[in-house]
Amino acid sequence: MSQEPSWDFYRTFNAVLAEGSLSGAARVLGLTQPSIARHIDALEEAVGAPLFLRTSRGLSPTDAALELKPFAELMASTSAALLRTAEGRSGEVDGTVRISASEVVGIIHLPAILTRLRQRYPRLTIELSLSNAVDDLLKRQADIAIRMVRPEQQALLVKHVGSFPVGLHAHKDYLARRGTPASMDELKHHDIIGYDAETPAIRAFAERHPGLDRASFALRVDSNIAHLTAIRAGFGIGICQTIIADAEPDLVRVLPDAFNEDLETWVAMHEDLSGNTRCRAVFDALVTELTALVRR
Repeated sequence: MSQEPSWDFYRTFNAVLAEGSLSGAARVLGLTQPSIARHIDALEEAVGAPLFLRTSRGLSPTDAALELKPFAELMASTSAALLRTAEGRSGEVDGTVRISASEVVGIIHLPAILTRLRQRYPRLTIELSLSNAVDDLLKRQADIAIRMVRPEQQALLVKHVGSFPVGLHAHKDYLARRGTPASMDELKHHDIIGYDAETPAIRAFAERHPGLDRASFALRVDSNIAHLTAIRAGFGIGICQTIIADAEPDLVRVLPDAFNEDLETWVAMHEDLSGNTRCRAVFDALVTELTALVRR
């Protein structure tokens, strides 16, 4: 590589990766398709390798493109974070804050909290990234993260807001149809909703509850919202936050004495953002609101 490519080329590369076509990238970036093609050609010339292959389904990334992908994504997230950080130095609570949260927190708990936040700060814009993966705050993939595992990274401002109790729950129609288990051992005669992919946290959970392993599940799903929806539909017995189940009269807690877990929760942001008026206001509001929700 004899010359440093323009950063615009990497932005175009990211868009083509995400959209799978030159026309899709052009639409997202507000450029013409020939301009997108020129950017990709120039980047391929700079790196000395083809980045995309034309297929019947669009553009398919080559191995070289897949190797460059995480670095291009990091550049994009850093660029977005730079703009968000610069916006927050005015002393006013306006501009954009990007929050990362799990599906359940983001879909069930956060909408009411964010509504109150927006009413308090009408010039605030919120980006909500719903993911069960742990976004890396140090890479600025999000400004603020709500996590169910304690962040161990350095240079983070972290507040523990408490724990959400979780238990086994089922729809009353399922229990009327199949009966209510009287012990953990009786769960083997029921339809259990559980996880698909194993993680270290899930393996530790399975060790505490030997009867709840992957082989015993009638439905395996990694989406927490799909898991909750299956409980609501009467598919079987699954794991749910008690604060959610308590608000739904049709959901019944099963074996509360035998199965009682706590989902510890933290709010975290990069310590460099502690002086950012907008991010600090959102961080403090999330800590206050989630702490109150947990205590309730």
